[in-house]
Amino acid sequence: MVAKMASCGAASHLEDGDGDVPTMENKDNLRESDGSSSENTETSTEESSEEEDEEEDENSGCAEKNGEKEDNEEANVEKSTNDSIPAPKAEVSKGKEECHFKSCCVKCKAIQQSHGNEPVTPRRISKGRLQVQLEGEGTYECSLTGLVFEASERVIVRYSVLSWSRFGALLPDSWKFAGPIFNVDTVNKDASVLTSIQFPHSVCLADPEKGMTFSVLHIKDNRPLIEPTVDHSGSHVKWNVTSLSPVGPIIQTSQSVEHHGVVLVYKQVGSDNNNYSFHVYLATNSSSDIKDIGKQVRCYKNRYIRIEKPPTCKLDEGTYRLLSEPEGEIKPQDLKFTLAVTKMKGYFEAFFEQPPPFKLSLIEINTEETVWSATIREGDCVDNTEKKSRKRTISRQRSSSPSEEELGCKRTRWQDVSG
Repeated sequence: MVAKMASCGAASHLEDGDGDVPTMENKDNLRESDGSSSENTETSTEESSEEEDEEEDENSGCAEKNGEKEDNEEANVEKSTNDSIPAPKAEVSKGKEECHFKSCCVKCKAIQQSHGNEPVTPRRISKGRLQVQLEGEGTYECSLTGLVFEASERVIVRYSVLSWSRFGALLPDSWKFAGPIFNVDTVNKDASVLTSIQFPHSVCLADPEKGMTFSVLHIKDNRPLIEPTVDHSGSHVKWNVTSLSPVGPIIQTSQSVEHHGVVLVYKQVGSDNNNYSFHVYLATNSSSDIKDIGKQVRCYKNRYIRIEKPPTCKLDEGTYRLLSEPEGEIKPQDLKFTLAVTKMKGYFEAFFEQPPPFKLSLIEINTEETVWSATIREGDCVDNTEKKSRKRTISRQRSSSPSEEELGCKRTRWQDVSG
């Protein structure tokens, strides 16, 4: 067992950098691999970049519909291969919708600290891709995604979170996704410089009686392969790198599996300050799931803001009910949580005609256990996005507008030249 692996860190805004989606008939030809291949499939990565650009255009359109304007300053691709630069606070906060939260499961003790892993903070090189420079031989933990890289030498790594909605249909019925799927690539070096990658998973391992087998789904040469893992812990699955293209942890079991989950609350931003409308989503603690929800919310006609509340909980496949104090209008009454991969995620809609505070509680129907609760206060419902955007605009205007002294100097030079 990998007893001491890195805990899953918070993530930044991770849009699609999706790899090529294999044709659906490949599911019938899915075969297990012995992991002996060492080829580096560059084709998948190149096609991934093309699809990423399409995704960015789509997302930009959604943002425009919502009246939001993305700050693209951080999206400029730099040719420099300097050391990784910590992402600005504003950049991280902008990615709350697509993060991998630190697990707080007491049952399986998945809270783990970094032991021997050097933390690294990546920078965003485009809207959906991150880049980090690993300085030499060693094991490095990405502070944003929870990925752990084992390198044999100095190397630059680029990676992005993908959506299981593009690959989930390729899994046989006995297999289910167990964590986020990533596209990872090295810059100007062979894939073999990365000895192994540890992927964060969301499965609760409290019950050793349940027979579960971890593997990874590897999309290689546009074909889905199931490759073996070499180890796993309460938070990560370790895989020896064979080649670099979309890879994500999966699990085989005939029984229901309990996951570390998250509850994400979004408030609708509108002109009526006397009404409060919320969307409440259930998801596994997976960057892929959380990213999908973030994209879905941004594509609504109305604009929503994330309410910052502790999101983590435990979720088993089953039916849940959302209760509120004081009582509000909540639809649907019950919501089924499933691990089936869907493009659109279901959610509770809660509506209140009175001001906060509101206490929300998520109840598992069969056990009547409260798996999550949070109190939403008036300060949580304030939309600071517009203020921040206005400050950035003013700051840019000031930095781009020449001072009177500069204008005076320019006029003087012009007069001198013409005279």
